[in-house]
This record gives sequence, C-alpha cells and structure tokens, in this order.
Amino acid sequence: MADELDRMLSTRDEIVPSSGFVASVMEAVRREAAASEPALPPLAFPWLRALPVLVALGVVLVMLIAGIVEVVRMPVAVTSEPLLPPAVEHALVQANVGWVALALLLAFLSTVFSIRFAAGKR
Repeated sequence: MADELDRMLSTRDEIVPSSGFVASVMEAVRREAAASEPALPPLAFPWLRALPVLVALGVVLVMLIAGIVEVVRMPVAVTSEPLLPPAVEHALVQANVGWVALALLLAFLSTVFSIRFAAGKR
C-alpha cells in the first residue's frame, strides 16, 4: 500500500493553464486596481532625517575648502614642510582615508544624480 502511494505521489504531471487564463486574470487585476481607491501620491524624501548628515557634509566641505585656501596662501618655504605630523600621516594611511573619501564622494554624487534624474531635472 505504501509503495503504491509513493508511486502515485512521485509522478509529476505538468500543469498548464488554459489559453487566455493568464491574460484574463491580469485584466481582472488591472480592472480591480483601477476601480479601487485612487493612486497614492509618491512618498516624499525624509529631508528632516537626512539634514544632520547634509549639515555635517557641508561643514566638512567648508573645512576642506578653507584648508586648501590656507595651503595655497602659504609661502613656498612653509609648504615644503609636511602639513601633518608623521604619526597623523601614518594613521591616515593605515585607515585608507583616501579610499574612504573617494567612496563617500562617489556615494554623494550618485545620490545627487539619482535624485535629479528621478525628479526629471537634468
């Protein structure tokens, strides 16, 4: 008895929907979606949650620009000396700060591009 049951359950017949079934179901789904409540407006970007990150990014950007301006304004004799103590330079190299800065810049630029692209402003 168990062998006969195993044999019956082990056979797999291909189940194929009748022609037009998928199309009729999709049409019914579309009709029901159109008849139900109106489309919801798209979700707004949570600017209040992103504001602290944007402010921190702005502060870092201002500090970076101020540092570049300060380096450019220095006399040539002063700029030949290292800008940072050797311990700080070693820590920056160990932390791969250049790659981290590049990754952050790419993430920022891709976010700005995607927001502008989604809003239709190019």
